[in-house]
Amino acid sequence: MVKLGILLSGRGSNFLAIAEAIREGGLPGVEIAVVLSNRAAAPGLEAARALGIPSFAIPAAGLTPEERDQLFIARLREFGVDLVCLAGYMRLVSPGFVAAFPDRILNVHPSLLPAFPGLNAQGQALEFGVKVTGCTVHFVDEHLDHGVIVLQRTVPVEDGDTEETLSARVLVQEHQAYAEAIGRVVSGEYQAVGRRYLKVSDRHAKQ
Repeated sequence: MVKLGILLSGRGSNFLAIAEAIREGGLPGVEIAVVLSNRAAAPGLEAARALGIPSFAIPAAGLTPEERDQLFIARLREFGVDLVCLAGYMRLVSPGFVAAFPDRILNVHPSLLPAFPGLNAQGQALEFGVKVTGCTVHFVDEHLDHGVIVLQRTVPVEDGDTEETLSARVLVQEHQAYAEAIGRVVSGEYQAVGRRYLKVSDRHAKQ
């Protein structure tokens, strides 16, 4: 059984989408072992408790990022987590956190990286005038929104879009993409080749 550790800061809609995919049999051999948040009032923690999933708040007040992340690492290890999923977790993880789970941390970002990293990705997309945006599920490294891309989904930008309408359509794709990306990672059928994440059979065919 592959054990997931979910980190979130808010309502946890991506966490709930992953949990639903597991319930529906879309991620066989996968379970959510623990849900953690930097905010005690995060609705996602309450949602986890309602599902019977162990959940804990680890507030960051008064702690350095490194001290905070050591507490997260200890909890994740306590529950034997194999793969960490950042699901609306609004903090940068420290290099020590990345080193603790090398190539085992996923994040979803609401743009087609490397375009529009950081906060307010939909606002950036509208301001730039792109006609297509989307979401990206990627591995986490020491740099912001930078790690190897597992998969992307596209969303057209409509002329009448606001940040709210565009964000809502991108979020629908995030919910589908995150579960699919987890499936790819745990399948063992994909491998990073440089910055490309390729199916092993496709990689061999290209050699």
